[in-house]
Amino acid sequence: MLYSTRWLATIFPNNEGKISDNQIIESVSIDSRNIEGRTLFVPIVGENFNGHDFVEDAITKGAIAFFWDKSYDLPVNIPNDVAIFYVNDTIDALQLLAKEHRKKINPFVVGITGSNGKTTTKDIVTAVINTSFKTYGTKGNFNNHIGLPLTIVNMPTNTEVLVLEMGMNDFGEIEQLSRLAEPDIGIIVNIGESHIEFLKSREGIAKAKLEIVSGLKEDGYLIVDGDEPLLQHLHEKPCTITCGYEQNNDVVISNVNQKSLTETTFQLTSGEKYTLPLVGTHNVLNASFAIAIGKRLKIKPKTIQQGLNNLQLTSMRMEFSQGQNGVTIINDAYNASPTSMRAAINIVKQLDEYSTKVLVLGDILELGDYGEQFHKDVAKTINRPISAVITYGELSQIISNHVAASSDMIETEHFTEADQLIDHLQQYLNEDTVILFKASRSMYFENLVKAIQ
Repeated sequence: MLYSTRWLATIFPNNEGKISDNQIIESVSIDSRNIEGRTLFVPIVGENFNGHDFVEDAITKGAIAFFWDKSYDLPVNIPNDVAIFYVNDTIDALQLLAKEHRKKINPFVVGITGSNGKTTTKDIVTAVINTSFKTYGTKGNFNNHIGLPLTIVNMPTNTEVLVLEMGMNDFGEIEQLSRLAEPDIGIIVNIGESHIEFLKSREGIAKAKLEIVSGLKEDGYLIVDGDEPLLQHLHEKPCTITCGYEQNNDVVISNVNQKSLTETTFQLTSGEKYTLPLVGTHNVLNASFAIAIGKRLKIKPKTIQQGLNNLQLTSMRMEFSQGQNGVTIINDAYNASPTSMRAAINIVKQLDEYSTKVLVLGDILELGDYGEQFHKDVAKTINRPISAVITYGELSQIISNHVAASSDMIETEHFTEADQLIDHLQQYLNEDTVILFKASRSMYFENLVKAIQ
């Protein structure tokens, strides 16, 4: 049970249909295809669709209530036992419902933003906190002005800690999400290059990420990457926890040791040692944020480690799997920025178990005028022991061209047809080879992964 239509009527007084304490909403959905059970349907209007066209379908599948934009004509055959809430804008209504539901449940809220690594950090934070509290959080990447409130309105009534991911494309968006969430703790994972096309500079990106403090509670804490030069001014701020590898941080990471393909050990300032079922120094930093929160919530180190042991990552984030002929595949195809691509390449370099290390890289999008330079910067990261670089798309050819010009020890190929790329990969499919797949989301690199699994 989330709430009754009677309670909804106290927020949205312009209504009709079945308004009752016994008319219970169990879920909220914006997609009529995903409705199961007693659902509040929120019809969203987009550029190429109008959710109001699917209200009748939603009712057929189990919706017992829905928002309705007053500017549209209501269908004549709506059943009498369905509650209708008339609103000026359905997205605004969803956001208002999120605010009211959050206030009613009053969980401890963690808000997470950053250029990349938000979802992985959210997964780690959730794993740690879930050891000791009833925890609910963002599913997948529901992190925008629709996805974040949708997460909140589906929060179970027994939730003690709410973990929310906050994404953005432009200024003002994180501020809006922060004011919706009112976090007790905000995390800025990093300042990268994502969306630099709109924000013009890394300084602009930092300014946009810092909007997370807009809704931060008065006694709230901000946790940041203390090694980031653009966040150095926060070191002296009260109620700020800095994490990183440099000695001036509140939480200093040391003695990092990659124990295997999927395990890293490290130590923090207090002397505690932890094991993380991930590789990469950036993931250790992400884990330090989660540990800092765990300690704020008085979770013991032993219990924090239990949470790390039970970590379940959202798909296509450094997923290791076996492909054809025993080849090892690293599926990091969910998205890409220059920072995250360089980090993934550096992980592959450290995999001494393989004699052949292959990079399959695609375009990094939303870089605007910086696209050429940032792809060149990625190429500068690539040297031996990388064995081969295979690029696919348009901008990514800058990477393979640069590598080809700077090293005759690394094989390079560029493709514009997926089938040709897959055929070329056949020569690398053996148990001595690891292949990384990394590109922006719209390149759909998961299709290349499936082709060799």
